[in-house]
Amino acid sequence: MNVTVNDVGPCKKLMRIELTEAEVNEIFASVEKDFLKHASLPGFRKGKAPRDMVLKSYDKDIKEEAQRKLANESFRKAVQEQHLVVFHLLEVEDAELENLERNKPIHFIATIEVVPQFELPDYRGLPAKRETTVVSEADIDQAVELLRDRHAKFEKVDREVRQGDFVVVNYTGQMDGKPIAELAPASRGMSTQQNFWIEVKDEGFIPGFAKQLIGAKAGQKLTVNVQFPPEVVQPLGGKQAVYDVDVVEVKERVLPAVNDDLAKLWEAADLKTLREGVRGDLQNEMNEKTRRSLQHQAVSALLAQVNFEMPESALTAETRDVVSQVVQENMQRGVSKEAIDKNKDQIFDMASVAAKQQVKANFVFAKIAEREGMKVLPQELQARLYVLAQSAEMPLDKFVKELEKRNAIASIHERVLREKVIDFLAQNAKIEDVPPGTLTKPE
Repeated sequence: MNVTVNDVGPCKKLMRIELTEAEVNEIFASVEKDFLKHASLPGFRKGKAPRDMVLKSYDKDIKEEAQRKLANESFRKAVQEQHLVVFHLLEVEDAELENLERNKPIHFIATIEVVPQFELPDYRGLPAKRETTVVSEADIDQAVELLRDRHAKFEKVDREVRQGDFVVVNYTGQMDGKPIAELAPASRGMSTQQNFWIEVKDEGFIPGFAKQLIGAKAGQKLTVNVQFPPEVVQPLGGKQAVYDVDVVEVKERVLPAVNDDLAKLWEAADLKTLREGVRGDLQNEMNEKTRRSLQHQAVSALLAQVNFEMPESALTAETRDVVSQVVQENMQRGVSKEAIDKNKDQIFDMASVAAKQQVKANFVFAKIAEREGMKVLPQELQARLYVLAQSAEMPLDKFVKELEKRNAIASIHERVLREKVIDFLAQNAKIEDVPPGTLTKPE
């Protein structure tokens, strides 16, 4: 077998594989032997039919199996001979294979992408800064306020609406003299609502709506004029609208007192115990934030030291995934399809940069894992699958079967291995302790 390899792009190679007449015949002989052993023809026991009859009856099947075996085995041997690590088989020009015949040499061409070759920089002792953070009494006070807020009561009041109140309203909107419900049927929440709660604050569900309720009282009717932001779904985006509003009730938010009774609402013995629990939770959050910061700094320092060409198919697939994720996140935040389409070039450019960094990290992490002998233990993979199944609110066995249908178990395995590498980099980083606020100060 003769193999010629030519570079045709980043991590892309074209392999011409040539087999002699003798090598082709050897493949046919191997396939024919298997068919002779297992063939069943009328009047003969399995494997006992005459050779000529078997070859004639199964000629098409033998040829197809010889094509498959020749392509697979010769490709595998060629890759080994050339010491290539294949990332992706892009294409096989199989016109010659389709004309495969005994007693004739053959060649075919395979286009492949290979795993990039590069030297790892020193990944131990990467620089990282760590803020010395301590939970303050002010931090605890702020957290306790949030706990109070979750047990707030809303009491009906007989007075005018004030900033911070909650107002229960009925409203119907018009634009250019036509009901919004007709102009934008999909935007029901912006067209008409009954017994709708609105918090009177600077930013609301429709900018400027809530502010115009200040001073109104229950039972009052009023007109509210608004202008929709440009990013709102069309045809509303950037347009002015008028709402007829009935004020049903005015409610004042009443917070519980900061005392032992509040603590009991959160299953703490007293206020002191509650504050100590809050302190521990906040410290854990700070520790986790510090851990993620060290990881990010170590990874950034590592990737800045290495550069290499990457397979186009990997970059394309990752870019597609990032774009899909960005679009999905924007839609969940209520950004209109029109606004997303308007910024599609910007989204793609951002995704391309992020994808390049992600693909680079994948190859670097894989090489570090190999060098350090890192493995994902069965119990580690099982633990991750259990957590994911709980998040999906599915039984573990059913969740695993769904992943297997999508061939997604491997990606979970890779994610766990990736996290182990990142933990390793942070744990072996050269850490400099710095005062609080150092890393969050604006540049």
